[in-house]
This record gives sequence, C-alpha cells and structure tokens, in this order.
Amino acid sequence: MSRSKLLDSYEQTTQQLAGHGPRNVAVLKDAFESIDGKVSSDKYGQGSVIEDFQKQMADFLGKEDAVFFPSGTMAQQIALRIWCDEKNCKKVAYHPLSHLEIHEEDGLKKLHGIQSILLADKDRVIELEDVTSMSEEVACVLLELPQREIGGQLPSYETLEAISSYCREKDIKLHLDGARILECLPYYEKTIKELCQLFDSVYLSMYKGIGGIAGAILAGERDFIAQSKIWKKRHGGDLISLYPYILSAETYFAQRKNRMGDYYTQAKELALHFNACEGIFTIPEVPVTNMFHVHFNETPEKIAPILTQAQEIMNLGVSGYLRKEKQGCSFEISIGDQYQKIPQQKVKVFFEWLEEKLKTLR
Repeated sequence: MSRSKLLDSYEQTTQQLAGHGPRNVAVLKDAFESIDGKVSSDKYGQGSVIEDFQKQMADFLGKEDAVFFPSGTMAQQIALRIWCDEKNCKKVAYHPLSHLEIHEEDGLKKLHGIQSILLADKDRVIELEDVTSMSEEVACVLLELPQREIGGQLPSYETLEAISSYCREKDIKLHLDGARILECLPYYEKTIKELCQLFDSVYLSMYKGIGGIAGAILAGERDFIAQSKIWKKRHGGDLISLYPYILSAETYFAQRKNRMGDYYTQAKELALHFNACEGIFTIPEVPVTNMFHVHFNETPEKIAPILTQAQEIMNLGVSGYLRKEKQGCSFEISIGDQYQKIPQQKVKVFFEWLEEKLKTLR
C-alpha cells in the first residue's frame, strides 16, 4: 500500500486531530465575511490597512515598529542581513535544524553572502554554553522558539534570559524566529512583551498557529524597521496590494491569540493517548507547546496501512504522511481549533483500535 493512500484517507476525513481545518478558499471567504467591501486597499506598502495592522502588531509585541512581509523567509533573511551589515560581519549563529539552514535552498548564503555558524547538537535546543563557547565572531544569534524539527522543544526561560544578557554584553544581536511564539506563552507563563523584550528583532508567522493565508510580521526598533522596508522593496515584497493576507491575518489573529492555552492543554492530553500505545512515543514526551512529534517503532510500510484503515473506518484524520527515521517513522502534529470538536469517546475508541492493530505487528 503506497503512502499516497494514507494522504487520500486523511484528506477525505471530516474530523481531524490537528490544525484549524482544511486550508481551502474558505479561509479567505470566512475572514472577509465581516469586512466592509468599501475598505480601501493598501498600495505598495502604504495605506491604513497595512499601516494600522503593523502598528497593532508592534504594540502587541512591545516593539517600536513592525512591517508586514508576504513571507517569513523573506523577513528573516532581511533581518539577519541588516544585523550583519550593521556590524560589518557576515556570520550568524543558529540551530543546525533552523528553517534557514534546511528549507531555504541556502538563500541566506546565496543571496546575502552570510555564513551560518551551527550551534548545539541537532537533537536538542540551544543552551547558554553553546553561545558562550562560540569560537567565531558573529553579528547575530537566532533562536527558534519552539524548535520545530525536534518536536517543538523549548529552552528554559532562565536560559533565554541568560543568552539575551550575554549577547547584549558582547554586542551580539539576538533575533527571535518566533513563527509560533504565541504557542510558547502558556508554557513560559510570560506575556508576549516579556518574551520579546529579550530580543532585538522578532518574527511572527501569520499563518502557522494563527491560521491566516500567508504573511509574517517583523518587529524591532524604528531604524531597523525602516531599513527592513527598503530591503523588502529590493526583494520584491512590496506587492501592489497585500490586503487579502493582512485582513485574514488580522481576523484570525483576533480569534486565536488567546486560545493558545487551550491548544497546549489539549496537546498534552493527546500525547498521553499516543504514549499509552505500545510501540508509539512522542517527542517531547510531555509537550511544551501545542506541537509534538509522534514516533512509531515500525517502518512506514507497516504503519501506513494501519493508519489508512483507521482513518477510513473512523472518519478521523491523524496524519497524511509518515517520515522515515533511522528506526521506525514519525509525523508532526499541531493542535488547533479542530481537536475540541471531536468527542473524547471517539478519540478513546480510536486509540483502543490503533493499539489492537499495532499488537499484530509484534
């Protein structure tokens, strides 16, 4: 059975454990239902639609200014370029599994000539010692919170404070890859402003945890944002209009920014179900955000038919893919609005069925 059947079975379910629901045109349609059609469009980065939202996000994050980008990839490369130019140093440090390192076709290096210094082992988060022991001068350290590729793990808040203090003492800029930073707040028990004050620049995705169409916010001091707007134009990011992205982002941001605590609680509950099944474990074992990775001890070829059958029989989507690991396979799950819509009895029955099927593989 091919894994394409797994994807088909997942997409045909009407109830799914993860996410906010299907990413189809309804995401835009629903966002625009309450918006006056006479609202004026933005134009090349100007106009109240974009300027008001940028101010709202700057205030929310506790920064002087902010700019809306069509993508986080563009926003973060530009942020690091500005910090490198300021210090006249073309080196930045970040985790080996940073998005910039493994998902952007070396954009930072090819477009900006910036060299990456990799910190920490790939299977753990960056700690203070990783930063203080750097042997090379860098312009900026980037921290991704949470660290997606290792299951959404987080360093302690005390570690963040120590890294921030060290970087300021050594005149090293500290950038937050906070695509999912709102999801970290329940674990840290801090406000977004308390967290962001530790960083010189902050990136927040408008589509990942928030569920908009696309786009990102980059926030920092006014001079930094003024420079980022110039680079945005150089990158072709000043589209004639970005309002579909901005208005949907504003709508879903308002709806979901205060739900992260619920998603976090539900993720811990769901992880318990997975870990109770022999042959399955999660990373982290106890989630620290609404995200975690589910690992099976068996190969994708053995697990895919079981998940496919489960999804078809129970109309409950778990995953549309399996990633092969050195031992077994895995997938990622992020809790959103969908999980609370599923009756807990149905979830219980699903895992009872799954565990029985896994026993046949022993």
